[in-house]
Amino acid sequence: MNLPNKITLARILLIPFFMIVMLGGFEWGQLSVGNEQIPMTHFVGAIIFIIASTTDWIDGYFARKYNLVTNLGKFLDPLADKLLVSAALIILVELQLAPSWMVIVIISREFAVTGLRLVLAGEGEVVAANMLGKIKTWAQIVAISALLLHNLPFSLLSIPFATISLWIAVIFTVVSGWDYFMKNRHAFKHSK
Repeated sequence: MNLPNKITLARILLIPFFMIVMLGGFEWGQLSVGNEQIPMTHFVGAIIFIIASTTDWIDGYFARKYNLVTNLGKFLDPLADKLLVSAALIILVELQLAPSWMVIVIISREFAVTGLRLVLAGEGEVVAANMLGKIKTWAQIVAISALLLHNLPFSLLSIPFATISLWIAVIFTVVSGWDYFMKNRHAFKHSK
């Protein structure tokens, strides 16, 4: 297993730790920033999430730079992204930090695009992520990070950055999903 795939696997292995920290019922106190407070577990969970998300860029960089792109990597990388983002979004709903309908929209798009990729793969087509898809992923990561951090430090400025970024993530999720299906609608034209 090459280095990029090991990094991707490490990202997947961070997900259970993230979930345990966020949902384990630990009492680590509060982190105070100005007049704002955030549970220490949420802060630690946010750091784990941000580190795991950053590895997505790192493994891709090494894979491209050193020509280490493999079929295993093509499978693991999007899987790791979807598992990490889905776990974080579901936890945010449970903690009442994100509206469930927005999370349903985001996760539904991921299922739909994964299904389309399977249909295309069955026809011998492999479709790489386009720029809209990459923007969607980073918009989701920024939104989740801001929500996990309870909108710090923007709450000190009374700017609802977490809410705005979640809306942006939902918009890019819908637009990139629509774009993906429009560009690949030929997969359904000849279906029986």
